[in-house]
Amino acid sequence: QVQLVESGGGLVQAGGSLRLSCAASGRTFSMNTMGWFRQAPGYARDFVAAISGTGTSTDYADSVKGRFTISRDNAKNTVYLQMNSLKPEDTAVYYCAARVSLIGPLRNGYNYWGQGTQVTVSS
Repeated sequence: QVQLVESGGGLVQAGGSLRLSCAASGRTFSMNTMGWFRQAPGYARDFVAAISGTGTSTDYADSVKGRFTISRDNAKNTVYLQMNSLKPEDTAVYYCAARVSLIGPLRNGYNYWGQGTQVTVSS
């Protein structure tokens, strides 16, 4: 089992920055591929970014490339999402997720989910 707790959401003006954190507990954290997803009202949950267990591989949705950066600190069992140049369309609930499998595309196959943290970007 893996437990995930997100933090760092909030209200920010367009062009601003936020850093989300996801603290993990349970199963050996460094084995897990970790990802961030988001869901806006009325829309499906979408992939945002993912990072491999060692941190050597990352993947980003086209909509956030060049603005968001995913990173992890395995000593702290924490994954981060640095979000810069935020836009109103980034407004959503952001979810942290963990994947058990070590194979397959980084953006697929997640087994565990956090409760989410709200990010609101005002224009």
